[in-house]
Amino acid sequence: MVFAVGVVLFAFGIALSIALHEAGHMWVAQATGMKVRRYFIGFGPRIFSFRRGETEYGFKALPLGGFCDIAGMTALDELAPDEEDRAMYKKATWKRLVVMSGGIGMNFLLGLVLVYVLAVGWGLPDLNRPSHAEVGAVGCVAATQGPAPDYALSPCTGTGPAEEAGIRAGDIIVAVDGKETPTFADVAAATRPLSGAVDFTIERDGTEQTVVVPVQQVQRWVLEEGESQPHEATVGAVGIAAPPAVVEHSAVSAVPASFGFTGDMFVMTAERLVQMPSKAVDLWHAVTGGERDPETPISVYGASVIGGQIAEQGIWEAFVLLLASLNFFLGMFNMLPLLPLDGGHMAVTLYERIRDWFRSRRGLPRGGPVDYLKLLPVTYVVIVIGGAYMLLTLTADIVNPIKLFQ
Repeated sequence: MVFAVGVVLFAFGIALSIALHEAGHMWVAQATGMKVRRYFIGFGPRIFSFRRGETEYGFKALPLGGFCDIAGMTALDELAPDEEDRAMYKKATWKRLVVMSGGIGMNFLLGLVLVYVLAVGWGLPDLNRPSHAEVGAVGCVAATQGPAPDYALSPCTGTGPAEEAGIRAGDIIVAVDGKETPTFADVAAATRPLSGAVDFTIERDGTEQTVVVPVQQVQRWVLEEGESQPHEATVGAVGIAAPPAVVEHSAVSAVPASFGFTGDMFVMTAERLVQMPSKAVDLWHAVTGGERDPETPISVYGASVIGGQIAEQGIWEAFVLLLASLNFFLGMFNMLPLLPLDGGHMAVTLYERIRDWFRSRRGLPRGGPVDYLKLLPVTYVVIVIGGAYMLLTLTADIVNPIKLFQ
């Protein structure tokens, strides 16, 4: 039941994101003096609509997107007599650009708001968390206090073995007792069976050094590989902790943190966009019976299913983060300079402006609007390739879906 609710909620979040994207175009167009004929959510047969002012608002049967019909988006658009002076393609370059970027900006704004909600409600995950065994904090060694399912540790004070040996936050533990430790989990695993004086090889400011740490025996809950439940055991510990995976914020500190986190998300999203063409092979491999790579793209259907999986586990912070990620992706994808995407229309607008600048330098009048009929073949190619990719992704999500929780 919770899974189904999660699927529906995430699908609604996607629909709302698309609706706000189109609303971004509409609101900016209306503010810059253009005529918006229609604003609809969905495609296909009309279910319900009403008119307010000169714009018709409504819903259609297939909730697979939405559209905003602005008079004169291109010179191919037939105009009514009262639309001649308000046609989009006749407006100033900056007005056309802000209208086309209005939807993109709305996705980015919605993503930022969701990140802020995440920061205040649950804290922000550290996207730049080191992959190596960096020490996040040093202190005393705490023993097990609470039983399952809390597995709480008893409070302790003073210094611990690692701190007394000279290890401090920011050090990278390269090896424990001669055993290499690429990650912090490797450090914990290598330390558990030890006791007494042990050599810890650390890296500090690019220089390696070895310190002797008196490993202390303590009672802890331990989850061994292959076990479903932790068990209590006596293990070695030295009083170090990894950097926090999640950083909590107040309503005030969450503001700059959200902008910083969003910047990191932009970088990650751009990297995924660049990798999309190469992922087609992995998607085909998944469709034809191979193992599904969790890093492959997902369709709207696949994203909703993953949203249901996350909701079923009660990890609502991941639900919010996934929806924010989707909005960043939608915004950045629409920036691509390809028709019929927003970025393609922006590229045409910029071309006309640059062309007219060169014409004015030569004493020539402004050129006419770009002939979109000549761009149709390229547009069709983009639509066919994009549609095939979306179909491949949807097929992979149906026959070999990504499963976050086994």
